[in-house]
Amino acid sequence: MIYYGKQDVNNEDIRAVEEVLRSDFLTQGPAIERFEKRVAEYCGAKYAVAVTNATSALHIGCKALGLTDGGLLWTSPITFVASANCGRYCGADVDFVDIDDRTYNMSVDALEAKLKSTERIPNVVVPVHLAGQSCDMERIHELSKRYGFSVMEDASHAVGADYKGGKVGSCRYSDLTVFSFHPVKIITTGEGGMLLTNNAELYEKLKLYRSHGITRDPALMTHEPDGQWYYQQIDLGFNYRMTDIQAALGCSQMDRLDEFVSRRRYLAARYDELLKDLPLKTPYQSEDTNSSWHIYVVRLDRSAVKKSKVQIFDEMRARDVALNLHYIPVHTQPYYERLGHRPEECPAAMEYYAEAFTLPLYYRLTDEQQDYVVESLREILL
Repeated sequence: MIYYGKQDVNNEDIRAVEEVLRSDFLTQGPAIERFEKRVAEYCGAKYAVAVTNATSALHIGCKALGLTDGGLLWTSPITFVASANCGRYCGADVDFVDIDDRTYNMSVDALEAKLKSTERIPNVVVPVHLAGQSCDMERIHELSKRYGFSVMEDASHAVGADYKGGKVGSCRYSDLTVFSFHPVKIITTGEGGMLLTNNAELYEKLKLYRSHGITRDPALMTHEPDGQWYYQQIDLGFNYRMTDIQAALGCSQMDRLDEFVSRRRYLAARYDELLKDLPLKTPYQSEDTNSSWHIYVVRLDRSAVKKSKVQIFDEMRARDVALNLHYIPVHTQPYYERLGHRPEECPAAMEYYAEAFTLPLYYRLTDEQQDYVVESLREILL
């Protein structure tokens, strides 16, 4: 079976994990700090905080930005549900900004129009870098300054991506950036996530919220410590700590991040060429961006293809090719329907959902396997 995504773990990765397993620390040890420093330096950010997964990163990111009961978060409808749920975890309301019909990221035109017409400005906006391509962060940043909201980039797909001459994760145009290290992402720690920021105050809050709201720093305590064993819980936090085992894997994977991204870019460009005569719309990439290509999404020309997406998925699976779909519009999920959201709120997202599907793309995908995927599609669609 050719899957839509797959991790790549080599002997160096295994040795790095084994070294931690034989060390004195399995969690809360030195590997965490090494991994954080490695990612921050790669992206050009001042601070990084490793956590259990991108969902927990989004949660404490919202909390650090001051999102609370009665607050409001806006995000894209074409994303995994965690990009919206993080607002609900904080007791806030969630609303959606429709997508750009070319990039499938949050439409900045739609964002600006919504800001101009609303009586309730969001506290936090979460742009999502779908497939590994950055949103138009410079324009979103300009709007954030004009209207007074915080920005947290959901860059779960975009480790290794570039935007306007810098790396995604630099936080040049945002307060926070979130990465995911799930096995199908660009690099993996098994499960895992990370927040990056250039704001020292946010950094301290994130470290606190990651670990139960507990500190051992006397400077943060309300009174003198009783002894070297002493700690204080000074806020309500969570157990969102990454293990040293995971961090060791992440550090090792970082050694090959540029190699991973280079291969994905090669395969994406090859798809562009191989698919150009099929009734499919291939991905558009803005001149300001260079995607890290977590996924490769195509859209079906429904006027030229009489088969449904269900038929196409089934026939490809019968040929041992597993397609996928990223994503079902979040605002159509039953939970959000119960909160009053309706499909017609985001028409571009609904058109996308009717036509989009994801082709296999991962580091070890061979040219021959890619040829087979395309030839299978050709036989099914034509």
